Amino acid sequence: MHPHPISDPRGHSWGSSDDSLDPADAVGCHNVYCWAVDLFNHGYVWEAHEAWESLWIAAGRVGPAATFLKGLIKLAAAGVKARQGKLVGVRRHARRAAELFQQAADDRSFSSELRFGLSCQLMRQNSMNVLDAAASIIDPTPQPVLRVLPVVLHPIFPGDAAESPPPTANDQA
Repeated sequence: MHPHPISDPRGHSWGSSDDSLDPADAVGCHNVYCWAVDLFNHGYVWEAHEAWESLWIAAGRVGPAATFLKGLIKLAAAGVKARQGKLVGVRRHARRAAELFQQAADDRSFSSELRFGLSCQLMRQNSMNVLDAAASIIDPTPQPVLRVLPVVLHPIFPGDAAESPPPTANDQA
């Protein structure tokens, strides 16, 4: 397993400064969100977790947007646990992610599609898919970054080109 990116001196982000996000900087927050999606889709689940956590903190940790972000954080944490070979952790985080996405969906004043380009119900289903596949995605063998979750995120924001099909789970970068 690779060293912890931040807390281990051998980690790739050891000693990096904490660049807290300004919640009023919509463009900066959007860029961090999209960067986290790319990290997640390419198997950098810990780094995606950290980026989404900075957005969750900027969102004030409460409310439907923060709940949605917490769901993404938990889904990424399931990927971290899969790489660590911890089946119980994968299941616990995937189940909690599904609960958080449902909680965000239950708030009728919130549109995850407009804010994050992803459906709460799709993300809930993705989380349940990870829960169902937990035993088969465990892979603690030391190797380069590996995409272990059977989920590819493809946010579509208002104004995006509709003809661009979302990637499939078989699309590898």
